Amino acid sequence: MVVSMSDAQTLLEQFSQQMADAVEQVGRSIVTVYGRRRQPSSGFAFAQNLVLTASHALERTRDLRIGTPDGRKLAAELVGRDDLTDLAVLRVGQLDVPTASQTAAARVGQMALAVARPGEDGLMASLGVVSKLLRSPAMSRARWAGRLDRVIQTDAIPYPGFSGGLLILPSGAVLGMLTSSLLPGIAAAIPLDVALPLAQDLAHHGYLKRGYLGVLTQQVVLPAAQRTESRQRGLLVVRVEDNSPAEQGGMMVGDVIVSVDERPVNDADDLLAAVSAASIGQPLRLGVLRGGVYSTVTVAVGER
Repeated sequence: MVVSMSDAQTLLEQFSQQMADAVEQVGRSIVTVYGRRRQPSSGFAFAQNLVLTASHALERTRDLRIGTPDGRKLAAELVGRDDLTDLAVLRVGQLDVPTASQTAAARVGQMALAVARPGEDGLMASLGVVSKLLRSPAMSRARWAGRLDRVIQTDAIPYPGFSGGLLILPSGAVLGMLTSSLLPGIAAAIPLDVALPLAQDLAHHGYLKRGYLGVLTQQVVLPAAQRTESRQRGLLVVRVEDNSPAEQGGMMVGDVIVSVDERPVNDADDLLAAVSAASIGQPLRLGVLRGGVYSTVTVAVGER
């Protein structure tokens, strides 16, 4: 089938109009967030009178305001935030903005639009593709990996103030919330189906529940006899908190943690990621060297 130049131009114009319509449609849910002195950021309505935005863009917690698509300036109250996942929830009375609800799963190679409202001049958009999907365990060392099991990487340009905006498909379906803080120097988006349950937790509790063991550790090189190809280092326990899950599970000062559920632990980030990914009350089998002898200790994850 041969497509004429005029037909190709018509198809391109139709596609261009479709993208503009998608930006306009999703833009009805996107607000401007005035949470720092200089560059405002973006956010979007996800429930009645509730806005989800990027935590790192809130440099103050008082005198917060948002700007609506119809030009209103409304007072906002911070009801919950989590810096590790870069999520924050604002309550805005009389918001009267449609919620972003039509979602889609991201696929590498999809064309994607980054849409934001970074100031009084209105919507901004940039075009790119979904470059990469980061999933556990590939990102298991990231401090936010325990609560975000997927992150979308895109080459769409995140202009100043785009954090808190939305990454969408040309159809208008939402892929996720834009953030510039999870992957330094790289534009990313938190999938909407991951972000919304966390946003609800922040709205209800003001924080995200996280697990802890109650140990203070120091990285050490393992004795030659205890090393393997994947296990060269461990974590020396230098303190066990009183009445902590670790103490209740039998951990002792001097233990060297080398694995969690048979996965090697070489540094504190490995241990933090494993504990963060576990549910409160979930038992973890810690492989430890005690007096040079390998054994296992089971510790139920507590709530910090």
